[in-house]
Amino acid sequence: MTELSLLSIRKQLQEAGFKLTPQREATVSVLLEKEKEHLSAEEIFLLLRKKHPDIGLATVYRTLEILTDLNITYKVVFEDGLSRYDLRRTSNEHFHHHLLCIECGNIEEIHEDLLGDVEKDVESRYHFIVKDHRLTFHGICRDCQKKLRLPQKNE
Repeated sequence: MTELSLLSIRKQLQEAGFKLTPQREATVSVLLEKEKEHLSAEEIFLLLRKKHPDIGLATVYRTLEILTDLNITYKVVFEDGLSRYDLRRTSNEHFHHHLLCIECGNIEEIHEDLLGDVEKDVESRYHFIVKDHRLTFHGICRDCQKKLRLPQKNE
């Protein structure tokens, strides 16, 4: 499976013994549509309520918990302490990295695995099998650099 889609998620749920109920399908659809936005459960709930007023917040939380347990989504907690949900890209073995702007709060994703050599070093030096890792760079995005008139690198 190379591309994440509603069909591939339905298959993963079925293989784990879950059905893709209308409520779960609606939740997954929001995650797919807003893939780059790092939404919290509450934000997903508010988006769902526009089209599906009968869906409750508890249902959204349960769906996200199932998706996270099945490694379809990742739960990510940034500095603000709010849990956000990211879809796992099947083309990557590991979770992707983030660039978090400390000025505006914008979050960008890095999909390359930047820590392959570090993982190998940890495994050989500490006899520790690395299954995954998470990395967030905190800094100032290009737009905020311009607004703050900071010298920009590589330009």
